[in-house]
Amino acid sequence: MESFVLHTGFAAPLDRANVDTDQIIPKQYLKSIKRTGFGDYLFDSWRFLDSGEIGMTPNERKINRDFVLNEPKYQGASILLARDNFACGSSREHAVWALQEYGFKVVIAPSFADIFYTNCFKNGLLPVSLSEQEIDALFVNAKQGNRIEVDLERQCVSVEGHDSSYTFEIAENLKKKMLSGMDDIALTLSQSELIESFEATHKKHQPWLFRD
Repeated sequence: MESFVLHTGFAAPLDRANVDTDQIIPKQYLKSIKRTGFGDYLFDSWRFLDSGEIGMTPNERKINRDFVLNEPKYQGASILLARDNFACGSSREHAVWALQEYGFKVVIAPSFADIFYTNCFKNGLLPVSLSEQEIDALFVNAKQGNRIEVDLERQCVSVEGHDSSYTFEIAENLKKKMLSGMDDIALTLSQSELIESFEATHKKHQPWLFRD
C-alpha cells in the first residue's frame, strides 16, 4: 500500500446520492478470483449502454457519452466528488479496488457507508467527508476544470488559485496508517519485537502449550 501525504488532481463530479456498491462494481464481476481488473467495470451500468462480461475491455463496449466519467474534460480525473451516503449497500471490498484501478486516489462526499469507509483505509484510498455546502463549491470548481489539492497532513482540501480551504476530520490512527502506507498486516509486523517478546514470556510461563 502506497503512503498518502498530499495529492493534487482534477475532480470528476458524480452528482448522485445513495450510490451503492452494486452500482460501483456490479455483482456479476465479483466472480473473478483476482484482486485486479475491476477498474474496467467501475459504474458499469452508467458508463456503458450494453451488458458487459468479465474479460471485456471498455474498447469493446458501447459508451454512454452522457455519463460524467465519459466526458472528455474528466478523463484522467483522480478525485471523485460524490453526494451523501456514498457506497451504501453490500460490504464488497471490490468497490474500493475498482475505484483505485480506475485511477481515483481520493473520494470526497458528505458521508460514506461505514464498511466502505473502513475498506478505503485498508487499501490506501482516502475518503474525505465535507459538508454539503463545501461539496457544492467543489462541484463548481470541478466543472470549471480547477485542480483540487488534498493535504492529509494538514487535513484540508483546497482549490488551486483560490484562498479558501476546507478542513476535514479523520481518526488519528487512520491518518497515521495512510501517511505511513502501512496496511493492517504491515502494522502488525512492525511490532514483531513485541510479539516475539510476548511469545517468549508465554512459552516460559506455560511451556506445556508449546510441546510437540
